[in-house]
This record gives sequence, structure tokens and C-alpha cells, in this order.
Amino acid sequence: MLKQRVITAVILLAILLPAMFYTTPVPFCAVALVLIAAGGWEWGRLNALDSFVSVLLGLFLAMLCGLTWYAGYLEKPMSVMWTLTAGAWVLGGGALLRVGVAGWPRIPRALRLLGGIVALWLAWLAVAQARVIGIPFLLSVLLLVWVADIAAYAAGRTFGGRFTRHKLAPSISPGKSWEGVWGGMVGVVLLSLGWVMLDRFFEGSSHTLFSGSLYSRLWAQHGVVVMLVAVIFLSAMSVVGDLVESLVKRSAGVKDSSGLLPGHGGVLDRVDALLPAVPLAMMLIHL
Repeated sequence: MLKQRVITAVILLAILLPAMFYTTPVPFCAVALVLIAAGGWEWGRLNALDSFVSVLLGLFLAMLCGLTWYAGYLEKPMSVMWTLTAGAWVLGGGALLRVGVAGWPRIPRALRLLGGIVALWLAWLAVAQARVIGIPFLLSVLLLVWVADIAAYAAGRTFGGRFTRHKLAPSISPGKSWEGVWGGMVGVVLLSLGWVMLDRFFEGSSHTLFSGSLYSRLWAQHGVVVMLVAVIFLSAMSVVGDLVESLVKRSAGVKDSSGLLPGHGGVLDRVDALLPAVPLAMMLIHL
């Protein structure tokens, strides 16, 4: 299993990194479109559609993203859209976690399918716009989610159950603890502060990787306190995205969203935390 995970991770990085660092956003946006379309196929399967209809759902999502790209929305400011998306994730995510696994099948399937397609489309649009803004900005958002996940895992393994008796969401994801959530928040705070320090250290030099990040923009626009609150909020919402996908999988009776990524599960298993985090990051910089 570990060997499979490593091989799959190396292949994904070999595709994603050159696309991300290419001189134009086109390759990265295209790769992200393919992944999101695969996520649409997985979403259909998780909601009991047969294989053919699930493929059509993925193709429809790819077409929707392509039309959005063709219409020029990757360069257009969409502050109202991102604000509405943020509100939908905060309220809708909270409501879904409240009703739990048992409440998911009671939602009409058409509404579940529509909600998933809209969430995936907005996630692709957000990550594509983030790449258009700049590589440092996109990288800072992606690293925030990844660091939150890694720090949460490490903190959960080390301190899980030592400070709180109750699990985070035992009926949805029994392995997650509150200590893990707090560890993830500490991780993103350290990441953001370290990134801004490096940005200021290299200011005026030829090293531009750290300039224009989410953290530097928030600090410059609103100050350090708002920046720290924002990254903690994004860390928390990445957990919500993870838990919502776990809820859907548990309701469908499956461990992984698919087997597309050997050793890692499916595309949705890899991007679940990004689904709310990237649109919310776009909302924060447009405040």
C-alpha cells in the first residue's frame, strides 16, 4: 500500500508541478479540469447513478468548466459569487454535519447531484482564478490545506484523546479528534507567519516565489490579526470539506470515492478539503 501511495504521488507531482509552474495558466487549468471532471464521475457513483450516467455527469462538468473558461471568467473578479459560495459552505456544511450520515439519503437525489456539481465547478473556477492571480498565491492556498491536513494527522496521532473525551465526529470519521483540528490550526498559523517573514526577507530581490501569497495579501490589506483569523477559518473549513465527503462515502457504504488513484482512493478523496478552502480564499482577498 505504501509503495502504491508513493508511486501515485510521484506521478501526480510530475504532472501537477510542471503544469503549475508553466509560464501561462493554461496547462494547470486543463489538468485541474480533467481532475474535476473525474470528481464529477465519482460524485455520480457515490449517489447511486449507474456507470454510464456517471460518465455523462463527469462530461457535463467538464463542458461546464470549459464554457466558463471560454467565456473569460478566469480573469473576471467575482467577489459576490465567492461571498455567496462562502456562505453556502459555512451554512450548508454545518447543516450536513448536523443531520449526519442518516440525514444524507433523505435529501432528494437531484438536489444532492446538483449541489455536488456546483461545488466542483466552483472549486475548479476558484483554483483556476488562483493560478491566474499568480503561482505564489495558488501555492500558498494549496499548502495551507496540505499543512493543515498533515499537522492535524500528526497532532491527532500524538495528542488525540488527551485533552478532550469526545471525538470530533465519531459517526462520520471516527479517527478524527479535536486535538487534530487544533494541531492543523497551529500548523497553518506557523505556515502563514513563516511565509510572510520570508516574503519580507526576499523583498526587492529576484526571488519572487513568496511574494503575492494569500498571507501577504491579507496582512497588507487587513493586518496580522485578520490574517491569522482568516487562515484559522480556512483550516476549519478544510476539515468541514473532509467531513462532508466522509459523510457521503459512509452513506454510500464505500471506503474510497473510487480507485482512480491507487493507494490514495479517488479524486474526491484528495480534493475534498480544497472544495471549500479555495473558494473561501478567493472570497477573503476580495473583501
